[in-house]
Amino acid sequence: MPFSFQIRSLDEYTHVYEQSIREPETFWDSIAANFSWRKTWDKVLEWNFREPNIKWFLNGKLNITENCIDRHLKDKADQPALIWEPNNPSEDHRVITYSELYFKVNQFANVLRNNGVKKGDRVCVYMGMVPELPIAILACARIGAIHSVIFGGFSANSITDRLQDAQVEYIITCDGAYRGAKDIPLKNIIDDALVSCPFVKKVIVLQRTGTAVSMIKGRDVWWADEIEIVEQMGNPVFVAEEMDAEDVLFILYTSGSTGKPKGVVHTCGGYMVYATYSFVNVFQYQPGDIFFCTADIGWITGHSYIIYGPLCAGATSLMFEGIPTWPDAGRFWDIIDKHKVNSFYTAPTAIRSLMANGLEPLKDKDLSTLKVLGTVGEPINEEAWHWYDEHIGKKHCPIVDTWWQTETGGIMISNLAGVTPSKPAHATLPLPGIQPVLVDEKGNEIEGNGVSGNLCIKFPWPSIIRTTYGDHERCRLNYFAAYPNLYFTGDGCLRDEDGNYRITGRVDDVLNVSGHRIGTAEVENAINMHTGVVESAVVGYPHDLKGQGIYAYVIFDNTLHDPDLTRKDIAATVSRIIGPIARPDKIQFVNGLPKTRSGKIMRRILRKIAEGETTNLGDTTTLLDPIVVNEIKEGKIN
Repeated sequence: MPFSFQIRSLDEYTHVYEQSIREPETFWDSIAANFSWRKTWDKVLEWNFREPNIKWFLNGKLNITENCIDRHLKDKADQPALIWEPNNPSEDHRVITYSELYFKVNQFANVLRNNGVKKGDRVCVYMGMVPELPIAILACARIGAIHSVIFGGFSANSITDRLQDAQVEYIITCDGAYRGAKDIPLKNIIDDALVSCPFVKKVIVLQRTGTAVSMIKGRDVWWADEIEIVEQMGNPVFVAEEMDAEDVLFILYTSGSTGKPKGVVHTCGGYMVYATYSFVNVFQYQPGDIFFCTADIGWITGHSYIIYGPLCAGATSLMFEGIPTWPDAGRFWDIIDKHKVNSFYTAPTAIRSLMANGLEPLKDKDLSTLKVLGTVGEPINEEAWHWYDEHIGKKHCPIVDTWWQTETGGIMISNLAGVTPSKPAHATLPLPGIQPVLVDEKGNEIEGNGVSGNLCIKFPWPSIIRTTYGDHERCRLNYFAAYPNLYFTGDGCLRDEDGNYRITGRVDDVLNVSGHRIGTAEVENAINMHTGVVESAVVGYPHDLKGQGIYAYVIFDNTLHDPDLTRKDIAATVSRIIGPIARPDKIQFVNGLPKTRSGKIMRRILRKIAEGETTNLGDTTTLLDPIVVNEIKEGKIN
C-alpha cells in the first residue's frame, strides 16, 4: 500500500513544507503514526542545541525490525525483500522474500543470543556485501544490540580504534570478501585488529571465499555451525526486544577534523521515521518497484537506503557485492537489465568512472525499466549529470541529487523525483521538516537568494545525530558550538536566484574523496608515523574521477635519497594504518610549511597551490617565513 505521506505534486510539496515548518511537531506526529509501535509516544519532541539534547517520540516503544519485516508478512510474505547480485556474474544471484528474511533474521538473532549477546551490547559487523550482512544487522536490531558496521576497506589499525572506542565484545565477519578481481582477507585483518582488543568475547565467521583462516578455540565460531545449533533447537521465533524510541540503534564511525574517528549515534524511533519518509518521497517509491542502491553497507547510505528505508517501506532492495568496472564497465547496466531495476542510486565518482569508459559498455543493455536516477556522496558536476541524464535515463528519468550526511541519517536536501524541479548539479530544495540557513563566518544569517555561506540547520529532524559515542562534548564541539542554536554541517553552500541549494564543498578540515569523508588530521597522523617524516599537511584538490584528491606536503629528514620510492612507502604506510581509501594521490616533499607566528599551518595557501592557483594566495605577510611559499609553488606536482 502507498504511504499516506507520499507527496504527489509541487503544490502539495509547497503546502506540506510550509505546514512542517509552521507546526513541526504536529507534522512529525502524523508521519510517525504510519509505523508500528508497541506504545505510542507521550511527547513528540524535546530539544535544545546548546548541550545538545534532542529526543524524539518520548517514551514511544517499538522494534525497528517489526517495521522492516513483521508488518509486511500479511500482504508481502512472498515479495522479494532483498535481491543479491554477486561479484562474479557467473555465480547465481539470490532472492530473499519477506517471509524468508523473517525466518533468517529470527534464526540469527537466536545465534547471537546463544553466544551471549544481549540488549545494549555493541556488535561489530565487518563483512563483505553478502545477504548475511543485512541479516546480521537486522538480527542485532531485533535483539536490541547496537550494531557498528565497519567498511571492508579499513585496515586493522582503523578497526582497532573503533573496537576500543565502543568497547565492542562481539564481532561478525567473513573469512574473506570478493571485490572485483580482489579477495580481501577479512578474518585475517580482524585477527590483527584483535591483538589490541582482549575484551572481544566472540567472533562469528561466515564462510564466503574459502580463504584459510585461524580459528581461536573459545572465541571464534563458524556461522554455519551456529545456525545448525539453532536448527536443532527447532528454529524458535525470536520475540523482538522492546526498545525505547531513544535507545541506540547503531554507531557508525566517520572521519572528522581530528585524528580520532567519531562514533555517530542514531536511535531507533526517529531514524526509522526519517529514513523511511525520505526514501518514499525522494525516490517516489511505488509498490513493486526494484530499488538498486550501489553503496556499501559500511557507509550510512547502505544503512538508510539498502536496509532500513526500503525495508520499512516494504520495497525490494537490490544489493551488489562487486564494483562497477569488473569484469567490465557494463556491470551496472547488466544488473539493471537482468533485474528490471526501476530506481538506481549511485555516486558521482562511479558515474565519472563509467563515463571514462565510453558508450560501448551500454550497447545492447535494456535500461527501459528505469524510472528514477539518483546521486549521493558528493556534489555531481554538470558534465556527469548530463551524461547520466542522456545515456542512462534517456532524458525521461528524473535525477535526484541528494545531499545529506552520516550525522543526518537521511536525505536532507533533494528534489523529489518527478515532483519538484531538478537543476543540474544542484541539490535543490529541502525536504519537509528541514530548515536550512546560510550564515557568514560570524554566524549571521544570510537571507535572500543569489547568496552563499556556511550551511546550517536551525531545527531538529527525527534522524539527527544524538551524540558521538562515549564523548558527548565532541558532538557538541563538532556540530553545535560553531554557531549558537544551529547544527553546522561543515559544508559551504550557494542558494541561487530561485532558492535552490548547491553544495560547494567542505569548509572544515575534512576531505570528500569518492564520496567518503576523510579527516585531514587522520591522514597526517598516518603519514607522520612513517620513519623519516618530520611533519606533514594534507589538503584536497580537484580530481577528475574522485571529486577530491588528497595532496600531501611532507617535510622529510635528511635520509631522503629516493623520492619516488619514499612516496610509495608513505602511501603504503597510510594504507596500512587507515586503508587504501586514504592513500595520498600526490606527495610533495618540502623544506617547510607556511605557518603563522603562532605556529598554525595556513592550509588555505596550501589548498590554493594544490588547486593550481599560484598568484592570488592572499595575505602572506603574517607568515613566520613567507619565502617557503615560493619554494612550495616551484615544487608543485602536476
